[in-house]
Amino acid sequence: MSQKLKVVTIGGGSSYTPELLEGFLKRYHELPVSELWLVDVEDGQEKLDIIHALCLRMVEKAGVPMKVFKTLDRRQALEGADFVTTQLRVGQLDAREKDERIPLSHGYLGQETNGAAGLFKGLRTIPVIFDIIKDVQEICPDAWVINFTNPAGMVTEAVYRHTNFKRFIGVCNIPVGMKMFITDVLKLTEKDDLSIDLFGLNHMVFLRDVLVNGKSRFAELLDGVASGKLTANSVKNIFDLPFSEGLIRSLNLLPCSYLLYYFKQKEMLAIEMGEYYKGGARAQVVKKVEKQLFELYKDPDLNIKPKELELRGGAYYSDAACEVINAIYNDKQTEHYVNIPHHGHIDNIPADWAVEMTAILGRDGAKPHARITHFDEKVLGLIYTIKGFEVAASQAALSGEFNDVLLALNLSPLIHSDRDAEVLARELILAHEKWLPNFAATIEKLKP
Repeated sequence: MSQKLKVVTIGGGSSYTPELLEGFLKRYHELPVSELWLVDVEDGQEKLDIIHALCLRMVEKAGVPMKVFKTLDRRQALEGADFVTTQLRVGQLDAREKDERIPLSHGYLGQETNGAAGLFKGLRTIPVIFDIIKDVQEICPDAWVINFTNPAGMVTEAVYRHTNFKRFIGVCNIPVGMKMFITDVLKLTEKDDLSIDLFGLNHMVFLRDVLVNGKSRFAELLDGVASGKLTANSVKNIFDLPFSEGLIRSLNLLPCSYLLYYFKQKEMLAIEMGEYYKGGARAQVVKKVEKQLFELYKDPDLNIKPKELELRGGAYYSDAACEVINAIYNDKQTEHYVNIPHHGHIDNIPADWAVEMTAILGRDGAKPHARITHFDEKVLGLIYTIKGFEVAASQAALSGEFNDVLLALNLSPLIHSDRDAEVLARELILAHEKWLPNFAATIEKLKP
């Protein structure tokens, strides 16, 4: 790695960027980022300007020799990059609102990483990530791409299945939240060594062991969560419904909060339909939070990341990304929870799958943790189902074919009718026409 350490953040006008910068400033003694480039698109220019000004104030306050640039020219920014982080939302929050409201209008869960909404976020996002990778391969082929754009699992699957780029790691904040929860409820201190066995797919992970200073404390944790003494939800954007004691004890695993969409479909749908009939959707909540954040960010006296950022569901993403970059840059060989291909390391799933699991990170990227070589058979059926959906979704993003979209929808366990799948596919493709350029031929056929 060069002495000059250059990081490029695509989606630099995101409300999360101050957290990313805070992470770099906090680690400056071991991760001396000399240049941070914030890249965005024309529609994001105003937000980019606000974020850039705040970042300059934060750097000045920290007193470190880091330069922060802003640009709409991605290719210019990528020159000489060591790390590229991707945190983009194609179509911004208006697109998310359509993703949520159209399925709900037909009585289906709308959520940005699973079901119909997750599929369409993937269809818009994957081609853009592929364009970024093409640029990286041409301009800075030795750079690592650290992605925290959702749906992270689907995006990682698509990259490893349909490109030959190998320096790509998907990051999610759910495992970070789970780790913080464990630290909290087991009353651990910084001196304690916490190691977690986590496996599954993005937004579908299970904890199967928790080691504190080499000793398992999983039974105590599981008992606390099952009996309701401990609440295992640290995520802001999912309703706090506890899993039933019977489910937790019979699984003998701790599911992440996103598994509410599979184990409590009826309840989750009832809650979301209630919100929908009141005229709400998660996107509107986020829009409100974003608006408040950007008002704060404009304050010329603000020179730190404001506490209010934690109201966003993705809080701590950026910290996870900084940790990953730090581990690679300094060859740390430390434990992280990331989306990567396992290359046959897990003995009871196909060798070419990308999974989310505990991994060891260093200069050569992420290697699956030696302790986890087998996924628990009890949840393998669900994991296979969702992976089938992800694989079909990545194919549809690539082909722009209506039938490929239908296949992905019909394979999702959140869609319960093949006829409804056709209605949803039609409505969502037409609603997102602007952001689905490779669906142009399909859209022409669908138009009345």
